[in-house]
Amino acid sequence: MKRVFNLFSRSLKARLFLSLIVMVIIVLPSIGMIITNAYEQHMNNSIENELSAYIYSILAVAEVEESKLIMPEVLAENQFNVSQSGLYAVINTLQTPISNDLWHSQSLLTIELPDFNSMLQVGSSSFTTINISQQPHFIYSYAVSFGDEDESFPFSLHIIKEKNEFLQLMTEFKQQLLIGLSLLISLILIIQFIWLKWTLKPLLVLEKEIKAIEQGKVAQLTANYPQELAKVTTQLNSLLATELQQRKRYRNALSDLAHSLKTPLAVLQADPNITEQNQEQIDRINFTIEHQLKRAQSAGHTSWLLGINVASTVNKLINSLEKIYRDKAINLIITIDKALVFKGDEADLLELLGNLLDNAFKAAKHTIKLTIVKHDNCLTMTIEDDGVGIDEQQKKTIFDRGVRADTYEQGHGVGLAIVRDLVQSYNGKLEISNSDTLGGAKFTLIFSS
Repeated sequence: MKRVFNLFSRSLKARLFLSLIVMVIIVLPSIGMIITNAYEQHMNNSIENELSAYIYSILAVAEVEESKLIMPEVLAENQFNVSQSGLYAVINTLQTPISNDLWHSQSLLTIELPDFNSMLQVGSSSFTTINISQQPHFIYSYAVSFGDEDESFPFSLHIIKEKNEFLQLMTEFKQQLLIGLSLLISLILIIQFIWLKWTLKPLLVLEKEIKAIEQGKVAQLTANYPQELAKVTTQLNSLLATELQQRKRYRNALSDLAHSLKTPLAVLQADPNITEQNQEQIDRINFTIEHQLKRAQSAGHTSWLLGINVASTVNKLINSLEKIYRDKAINLIITIDKALVFKGDEADLLELLGNLLDNAFKAAKHTIKLTIVKHDNCLTMTIEDDGVGIDEQQKKTIFDRGVRADTYEQGHGVGLAIVRDLVQSYNGKLEISNSDTLGGAKFTLIFSS
């Protein structure tokens, strides 16, 4: 249930579609109930009017002579003359049950009436339902008095009609209404789904373009968006362009600074009278400049950096390193998905993998294993070799702040300080251990996607 709630809370399409379903489920059935009640009321009124008309047709032929009710043997409406026709007429004295009748139509000859008493006053009427032989029937009753005040003859006239036909009509109407509403609900949902898909299409296009930017396929949002999104997409394009330009200007300025510092240092190094102590300090300055410049040039973690295809970057590095270390004939075991993307700068990725792979080539005896996978939204890069490995003290020292990380045995020190700082700039994680399969060092880089 919680996962379903999270889905609807995070998806705009799901929210809109859910609200529509709820509205359709509530509104259309309510409309169906209103229509059904209105139709039922209309049918009841029609039947009441019909029975009322029969009342007046029978009163028109009824006569009272010497306080006796006289009725014709045959009525104009033939259903009153046919036994069990479904339409019946009964006359009884006021305030007595209809079973004690003064007169009844021939259609009631074989039917036993219940002890129904309408309890009407002269001039009043009622319309209700009774059961005859456990079957529902409509009954319209009217109280009337014939004669004058001195010789009045009050009685009640009841018209009874079977309800089965009415119930069957209502059942058929409800079934047809249910089918119609079901088709209407389905049609509305289909139309709404198409409408939602069309309405939200710009958002889906925007999502695809942002993914393409993250994967390094495009540098700008290029689709034609509606005016509600146009301002946002324009600002995003401006942000992308500004960020890229600033990064280029920053790196160009740093490159110029590096060149301006290296020239006087080269002059100092060329001095034949330089002492060994001064030479050592100049070397340290050179290393510090290289290290800090590379650290400053790191793009760092930003969601707007173009994504870099990892496989193509690895291929470039491997081709270069295999040429450099051709004589060692290292066996490379590479496991990598060609679709994996590093959300960062290509120069940073080259620096990270280049330093670690270069160290691995120097330290390895025969085999290097490179594994890059994506798991739980994390990009994990693992580099293992079959060299001598790194002891526990060296592993701890690498993470000590202010301690140089390039003071270990040859093959595992050069560039680790740069790798450490680059990983930190991307809010990543660097793990150093020994390989279980190869026995040498194992470096693991973990970046959140």
